[in-house]
Amino acid sequence: MHPERRTPVSRRAVVGLAAWSGLAAAGALLSGCAPEPGSNAGRGSTAPKSAPKPDTEPSPSAEPPEAPEPAMLLLASLAQSDAVAIIDPAAPDAEAVRRVTVGAAPWGVGVGAGIGAGAGAGVDAGGRIGYAATAEGLAVIDLAEATRRALVPYQHPANRFEWGEYRPGGLGLAVAPDGSRVYVATTSGDGAYALEVYDTAAGRFVGSAPVGARPFDVVVAPDGSWAATIDHDSFTVTVVDAATLAPTTRTVAPFGTEGGLASWEKPHYAAVDADGRILLPYQGRVVVALDARTGATSTIASTANSHAHGTALAGDLLLTVGTGAFGNADGAPNLSLLDVSGAPSAAAERVVPMDAPHETVAVWRDAEGADFAALAGGNTRGEGWEGITLVALDSLETRRLAVAGYPQAIVAYARS
Repeated sequence: MHPERRTPVSRRAVVGLAAWSGLAAAGALLSGCAPEPGSNAGRGSTAPKSAPKPDTEPSPSAEPPEAPEPAMLLLASLAQSDAVAIIDPAAPDAEAVRRVTVGAAPWGVGVGAGIGAGAGAGVDAGGRIGYAATAEGLAVIDLAEATRRALVPYQHPANRFEWGEYRPGGLGLAVAPDGSRVYVATTSGDGAYALEVYDTAAGRFVGSAPVGARPFDVVVAPDGSWAATIDHDSFTVTVVDAATLAPTTRTVAPFGTEGGLASWEKPHYAAVDADGRILLPYQGRVVVALDARTGATSTIASTANSHAHGTALAGDLLLTVGTGAFGNADGAPNLSLLDVSGAPSAAAERVVPMDAPHETVAVWRDAEGADFAALAGGNTRGEGWEGITLVALDSLETRRLAVAGYPQAIVAYARS
């Protein structure tokens, strides 16, 4: 359990997000060419021996215009309800949020696509399929139709249905890169925790592995060879081999394990970089880079000084939600933008103050290609707010959009 909070942060209502700009059309280039020489000249006429040279070099062949990137949407769990929200930050406030009933107290969410994805639940495999880890089971969502297609029972079902940080049921969730599997961390409420494997083609859970205590988050290797749980209360990361489901436990405690359950210096969420390193932020003071296969670690310093929760990557930029002053962090709620490339030219960390603690973050891109951090306001301690905050990664300007139901976990996806 968390100890009592040392510095209270007020929960506050906020205004909605203004409409975002539309998609700009791309134009094609016109190519030039040299004139053809004359042909079939009449008797007495003089034909040139070769084609006249143009005054300028010919233009290169025209290339087809680049296809515009598909519009992106957000999927968020509404933790104090029985629904998820499909959010379009580019739409007017009144049209930006669609709710889909999925099951009690949803936690982790994810989006998949590809051959066979969702086929077991009658979802068109060519579209985008959403998943939500609810207290009742795994919800399979047709995102285009904004409809739940199935609610699949866990292998380790909850012994009761509740709401809040300590409720049993599904917790963290991640979708395999090829969309063939969904990994869901679960607890039945009896003190045991598991990572369950849902086969999207079969439409059922096909296996599980034991993991550490209170797995807030699940991440997957870029090549799909492993999945890992971020075990909050045991200071561990449990790496599960995708082929054998054999678990390997890695203790990751840069500030030690003193205090046990009462400690604030524990992991919550992680991101995986292109090399397969698991990046774990702690207290806005350090990011631990874990090699999932070998257990080797390295560290990257941070100056955010705020109790770290959700995190996501925008290229080499690690975005981390800071929830405020807890444990050895004494700063205010914020968002950290930290270059984790290790390059000598890496820019200094930027920190954006937040008016209230948030929980998770995703990277959303608008129709013009600008990137934004989308922070979900549903902080698990109940000190957040009912909405999302968007932060432009270039200017650091912030905008807010009210989303009723307390959005807790958030992911971005391309509209199919």
